[in-house]
Amino acid sequence: MHINSESAILYFGTPVILVSTVNEDGSFNLAPISSIFWLGWRAMIGVGSTSQTARNLKRNGVCVLNLASVNEVAAVNRLALTTGSDAMSAWKTARGYRLERNKFALAGLTPQASETVAAPRVQECLVQQEATVAAMHGIADDEALLRGGILTFELRIQRLHLDASILLDGNPDRVDPDKWQPLIMSFQKFYGLDNQQLHPSTLSSIPEKAYRSPDVDKARQILAIA
Repeated sequence: MHINSESAILYFGTPVILVSTVNEDGSFNLAPISSIFWLGWRAMIGVGSTSQTARNLKRNGVCVLNLASVNEVAAVNRLALTTGSDAMSAWKTARGYRLERNKFALAGLTPQASETVAAPRVQECLVQQEATVAAMHGIADDEALLRGGILTFELRIQRLHLDASILLDGNPDRVDPDKWQPLIMSFQKFYGLDNQQLHPSTLSSIPEKAYRSPDVDKARQILAIA
């Protein structure tokens, strides 16, 4: 039996990506996100408008999408509640985020030169996608309390790097899903493709209600279809 719910988070299971970008001074930022999907060789990502990732993408328009596997879960968790932006939002400040300039060192990951963009790849990630910004869009612009808080970037993938260990035997253009074990974020917690939590999640220390959107209250006002 289904019941009506007002869950503040709708992360039912999305892949964890480490987005690498180039800062104003030429250093590198590295940010874990799980608001992403792909259509063909285009990706859509969602990030906070005041985040360092958003600032870098607006300024130079390049990044690398490094897909984390289950093997990188501890490294990803070390980046939780950190930001590379000195213009930290009030939302992040209230939830204990801290400024961290050297994200690669903190995570214990290795920057690797890209072929087509200035942003580095993450050497440890088995899937790396060099990308450029094709378009930028606001989200929730129809809601005054949310307007300007989140940006979505349409990214054009222009180089795909796959580690040989996850390829389908004899086919360099196909990933074998039996070999690829993506890291999944589900309701602030880390999972693989089984039903066991992989690693304690620092992000889950933020109460789920902190993510509650005014859209939830607006949804209450929508009348049932007659």
